[in-house]
Amino acid sequence: MNRLGQILRDSHTIAVVGLSSRRFRPSYGVAEYMKRNGYRIIPVNPNEREILGEPCYPDLDSVPDPIDIVDIFRRSEHVPAIVEAAIRKGAKAIWMQEGVYDEDAARKAESAGITVAMDRCILKDHLRLR
Repeated sequence: MNRLGQILRDSHTIAVVGLSSRRFRPSYGVAEYMKRNGYRIIPVNPNEREILGEPCYPDLDSVPDPIDIVDIFRRSEHVPAIVEAAIRKGAKAIWMQEGVYDEDAARKAESAGITVAMDRCILKDHLRLR
């Protein structure tokens, strides 16, 4: 099993940064799928109070619980600050969704011991790797 498959198998908690409460948004569909497949979803969006029945946090630093995976649904220019927060939280992996990438932030995360998937959909990877 490759590293991403191993992370998906061993992880339980996914913080979804930029999760929308709008059902037609990709972030909602991906988070709903991952929740149906046994993952705890922690919504991170300063404009929401609750998504998928879970309390929403304004940023990663506000999340009181440990996070295994940080799934990023924000534009690439927001990635460096999110990666910094993921490092502070001790996340095991960062998934930058399709169209989201930042090479420098990825290198910084990897040097902190975090596995990075860039420009990839966690739902598609879960379907392929499980």
